Amino acid sequence: MATTLIELKPEGLYCAPADVYIDPWKPVARAIITHAHADHARPGHKFYLAHHQSATVLRLRLGAGIHLSTVGYGETFRIRGVQFSLHPAGHIPGSAQIKISYKGESWVVSGDYKVEDDGLCTPFEPVRCHTFITESTFGLPVYQWRPQAEVFSEINDWWRQNQAAGKISLLSAYSLGKAQRVLQGLDPTIGPIFTHGAVANTNEALKQTGYRLTPTSRVQQGQAKSLYKGGLVICPPSALGTPWAKKFQPYSTGIASGWMQLRGQRRRRAADRGFVLSDHADWPGLLDAIAATGAERVLATHGYAAVLAKFLSDQGLEAQEIQTFFDSETED
Repeated sequence: MATTLIELKPEGLYCAPADVYIDPWKPVARAIITHAHADHARPGHKFYLAHHQSATVLRLRLGAGIHLSTVGYGETFRIRGVQFSLHPAGHIPGSAQIKISYKGESWVVSGDYKVEDDGLCTPFEPVRCHTFITESTFGLPVYQWRPQAEVFSEINDWWRQNQAAGKISLLSAYSLGKAQRVLQGLDPTIGPIFTHGAVANTNEALKQTGYRLTPTSRVQQGQAKSLYKGGLVICPPSALGTPWAKKFQPYSTGIASGWMQLRGQRRRRAADRGFVLSDHADWPGLLDAIAATGAERVLATHGYAAVLAKFLSDQGLEAQEIQTFFDSETED
């Protein structure tokens, strides 16, 4: 009989043999963190373990005083006889899949992942296992991404058009991961690039880890409006429609998100333009990643988990949905 290495408890995903949690949503003694997004890395744990590229952003978000240890990709360590290792998830800088091996059984908790190499993160690597816990944020056949180079070309053309019309380009992208990916795809010869404080702080934290990012200027109070002429401003989604954004008028708003695949989402979010750019796997990416693990059992969570699990079951895999408190809609 197969060993159950992960069970669902009120605090989160729990590995009982090691007495440790993966991305718990309630305070626990020991937590292994897949990545630094707020729905996976929450405050209050006594001890954190994550990939070393997540260290600076975790401390930025959770406080410099957290008890944090870090490891590299592929480095193995043991907790109470259970072997763990972290492997690239390709989601955001420092994101990792967690492999757990014990008594001949191997499980992988994917966290969030994307299979396209974005040129910023360490690319996703499939990990062989018996049971794979997969995200399913975009687990519907309608979600199929175009190559990011095509999307970046659209963003740069939109910026040029706004510039010609005398408008500032205000581009919404989540401050950790998406903002840096967008930044690396922009053509800095078009004009100056500015960042909201949340994005600027995250950029600085990642630079401390060794990431080289396109230079930008931080938006600060008291700056002359003429400074932003012809420019593009990267800001988190929460900044759109606020007094902070109004100081850039006249401007055009854009949103970089996988949810822009559906027109209704762009209308709902009141954006002038939607650019389909996601840090999560699309439908073909999910299926390819799952197949590459060779897993006999798949547990799908957050997103369209029920749809994905049924599809996999129809293909002959043992698959089911599990309920977690991750919320990828706010992250993408």
